[in-house]
Amino acid sequence: MKWTRFELGPVQTNAYVVTNDKRDALILDPGAESEKLFDYIERNEFNPLAVLLTHAHFDHIGALEDVRRRWQIPVYLHSREADWLGDPEKNGSAYFPLGEVTAEAADELIRDEGELKIASFRFEIFETPGHSPGSVSYYDREHGIVFSGDALFAGSIGRTDLYGGDQQMLLKSITEKLLTLPDDTVVASGHGPETTIGKEKRMNPFL
Repeated sequence: MKWTRFELGPVQTNAYVVTNDKRDALILDPGAESEKLFDYIERNEFNPLAVLLTHAHFDHIGALEDVRRRWQIPVYLHSREADWLGDPEKNGSAYFPLGEVTAEAADELIRDEGELKIASFRFEIFETPGHSPGSVSYYDREHGIVFSGDALFAGSIGRTDLYGGDQQMLLKSITEKLLTLPDDTVVASGHGPETTIGKEKRMNPFL
């Protein structure tokens, strides 16, 4: 498995394109600037299979409909945020001066923790609420990487002042679900650079 990070949109949200040796691809959190994703995927002749959302805040879904329509692929989202894609107040876009963001409903709702298999891709899904009620992290144990969305960042944690946020729940999620991973696990966050679990244990002032 290989992965590439794209910083997209006015708040520089990280989208990821994850690929395998068969040139299959998964797209995580297509937040904006769909043309950058189109160019990269089509130039490399990748075959997109699905969109995985860590959560449904507006800055992670701005290019969702463009991507879904381009390749007619399913979208995965936790059931706790099933109605957020079409609700600017819940997804937060109603409160930012960038225009309201909406999308059609997700095709596949995640209801429990467990394994997600798509072609050769294998992820363990962790429920990591707190930044939002339906936040999830996607962990690839074989390759030692976790896509944490806006739960855990390099040197920081997700904000909890938006709809449904809960700081104590977020800290619990991070402590019980993420910090228990091996120290050398790469953390691919929703904003900012990559880090590792070990580094955040030692250096993150919020933990």
